[in-house]
Amino acid sequence: MLVRAGAAVRPRRTAGLRRLWRGAGSGGAAACFPLGRALVAVRGAEAAAFLQGLLTNDVTRLLAGEAPPSSGAAAAPARALYAHALNVQGRCLYDLILYRLHESPAEEPHILLECDSGVLDAMQKHLKLYKIRRKVNIAPCLDLSLWAVVPGEEAGDAAGSLAQRADRALVLTPDPRTEVMGWRLITKKGANLSEIIPGSYIGNLQDYHRHRYKQGIPEGVKDLPPGVALPLESNLAYMNGISFTKGCYIGQELTARTYHMGVIRKRLLPVHFSAPLPNDSVPEGAEIFTESGKSAGKFRAGGGELGIALLRLANINEPLSLNVAGEKVKLTANIPEWWPKSAGK
Repeated sequence: MLVRAGAAVRPRRTAGLRRLWRGAGSGGAAACFPLGRALVAVRGAEAAAFLQGLLTNDVTRLLAGEAPPSSGAAAAPARALYAHALNVQGRCLYDLILYRLHESPAEEPHILLECDSGVLDAMQKHLKLYKIRRKVNIAPCLDLSLWAVVPGEEAGDAAGSLAQRADRALVLTPDPRTEVMGWRLITKKGANLSEIIPGSYIGNLQDYHRHRYKQGIPEGVKDLPPGVALPLESNLAYMNGISFTKGCYIGQELTARTYHMGVIRKRLLPVHFSAPLPNDSVPEGAEIFTESGKSAGKFRAGGGELGIALLRLANINEPLSLNVAGEKVKLTANIPEWWPKSAGK
């Protein structure tokens, strides 16, 4: 089975979060998950131009006063963007969500970068390596907290309700990757969440990761090993994280070539195991096999009976298994609902 790279540009519209989220809470209460990911501020007159040459997405969308012509939306810059920083070989280094703090194109650009906390130092060094003489300040934001907000099953018009409360937080915006991941919230440390989102509760972080794995959303260095993961195999285009019309950026050559060739044979997919995996029992990158013993891909990360794996699309409908402590554990893969309709055909 082959998936054309060009099919990645228009994700499938979903029926809403309340049908897709099955967390510990009930009713319409929103679950707020403390993510523990790091935030770095990039601020200065050349902030957007600086990031434009380092990241896969079009950072100028955080500055421009016009929405994309096809959106039909009112003219306004984006509040958040998803992107990857690549190495010169075109492999992922850091998965990032960018947040716009400045309110108009006339203001000095002020952008927050969300990244895995384990690579905070490395990412800052990466940014400073390319800063050279740019008029840009780079600093970690240790006084801020980052949350994922997932509305409850009976939330009704969750988007409208949360949008009305956006002015109560530093940032409260839809997750730019896909609707099924809810919203992102940035507050000062110690902020009272019930004042920002009345009726919300602090959820168990493991429930957030289970939700991610069920939807096949990679996040952090375990899911996207630096220097190993490829952006299109990691569904970067499906998650609105890449522009194929912007100018040059580091790692663009291999990514553009793969896109224009039009065929991607492996992708990150959600997997479900026949039995819960023991904690830390499966090494990252462990081989997944077909019934005949042929390699079908590699396990990336997971918890309990859910996980995420890089699989050959030609094998995803076959019986698959993973060796765990000498035992064969069966698993199944599926195409997420939020993928484009043409995906997997």
